[in-house]
Amino acid sequence: MREWTPQSWRDANGIQMPNYTDADALASVEATLANYPPLIFAGEARQLRADLSEVAQGKAFLLQGGDCAESFAEFNPTNIRDTFRVILQMAVVLTYASKVPVVKVGRMAGQFAKPRSSDVEEQGGVSLPSYRGDIVNDIAFEEASRVPDPQRMIRAYSQASATLNLLRAYASGGYANLHKVHSWTLDFMGKSPWATKFEELAGRIGEALAFMDACGINADMVPQLNGTQFYVSHEALLLPYEEALTRRDSLTGDWYDTSAHFVWIGDRTRFEDSAHVEYFRGIANPIGMKCGPSLDPDDLLKLLDTLDPERSPGRITLISRFGHDSIEEQFPRLVRAVKAEGHPVIWSCDPMHGNTIKADSGYKTRPFERILAEVKGFFAVHRAEGTYGGGIHCEMTGQDVTECTGGAIDVTDQDLGDRYHTHCDPRLNAGQSIELAFLLAEMLNTEMAAREKEAAAA
Repeated sequence: MREWTPQSWRDANGIQMPNYTDADALASVEATLANYPPLIFAGEARQLRADLSEVAQGKAFLLQGGDCAESFAEFNPTNIRDTFRVILQMAVVLTYASKVPVVKVGRMAGQFAKPRSSDVEEQGGVSLPSYRGDIVNDIAFEEASRVPDPQRMIRAYSQASATLNLLRAYASGGYANLHKVHSWTLDFMGKSPWATKFEELAGRIGEALAFMDACGINADMVPQLNGTQFYVSHEALLLPYEEALTRRDSLTGDWYDTSAHFVWIGDRTRFEDSAHVEYFRGIANPIGMKCGPSLDPDDLLKLLDTLDPERSPGRITLISRFGHDSIEEQFPRLVRAVKAEGHPVIWSCDPMHGNTIKADSGYKTRPFERILAEVKGFFAVHRAEGTYGGGIHCEMTGQDVTECTGGAIDVTDQDLGDRYHTHCDPRLNAGQSIELAFLLAEMLNTEMAAREKEAAAA
């Protein structure tokens, strides 16, 4: 295998990246970013890798969620806070049910670039370059807006830095204190029956904390009660940006992508001689890779050998995305191949991307019942194969949007236009996210009980 450097991806096959017309402007931005401080520290990425090794061994669960595509226009502290606290709510529900730690990773502070099915977009007979996320160009369908602008990387870095600063404050500054679990429910959640169920759960947690406090066990003795560990992630699609933020750790000598704790390779960019695979094989971050119906088992094993030759638990998370109607038929071949080769991967379920449809109203949406069906199919496959379904990967928001149909609140096709705010793909709203967490918790509880029974029988 050829020698790796942060630049070696440039000699491989790079796709899904913009064509910058001004090479000097691009080089100037890259040089500027290379001199900026890292957004995350190598030690934080190592801690996440250690946490994920527990998931790989079936001792924890991975919850990954956040925006489909972050935007410059919707950047404000309220949106960050609301998404953060919905993830906290989901994590509490899952932890209470499964009795295992939940590793919390947000699709935040860097999820700006988006792959596209076509290089061009047509409207009314006019053809323009596709929108590739705010880090590349603007969503407005205008010729000047769609020209890739490298200066947008500087703005994306600044927004990611500010987002991380706020998330760290929320995670460690008392907002995530379990004694405040009642205050995490968003105001508009009152119309969801799952909000009532969460309040009941919060009450039980409060009683347990009061008992612990009476026994002398409090946040002063157990810091985990006063805060939480929260990580950020994104699809590392725009490699000039990722390269510019790649740093060598002074303690270990390893290279880290300091744009995020966790980065992943998309379904369209994981192939032999891919520039993205070449870049990922050299960074020490925990990494993910999307796996869909087009992925051959032998190709997956080759990619795993390239990306994780040492077979280290916590290094690789495989994120399945098949669709509700094909996961039980097509997913098992990948699970069997990886199990037979002994790769210690984490299997996580992305129930969003394979279930996107166009509603009669013209909006792109994702029916909640299809999302739930894929999650059920994911666990059914792992149960049948004797493997561990260790995570879920969702596109969701703390906003009261109407982008995915269904759920207990029953967003209908006719409701989609009310609050359809996404810059790219439809997201679960806060109510649907909590509902999914409770239904997932029931599945996890069943899975954990089955595993304990099998262990006792053995």
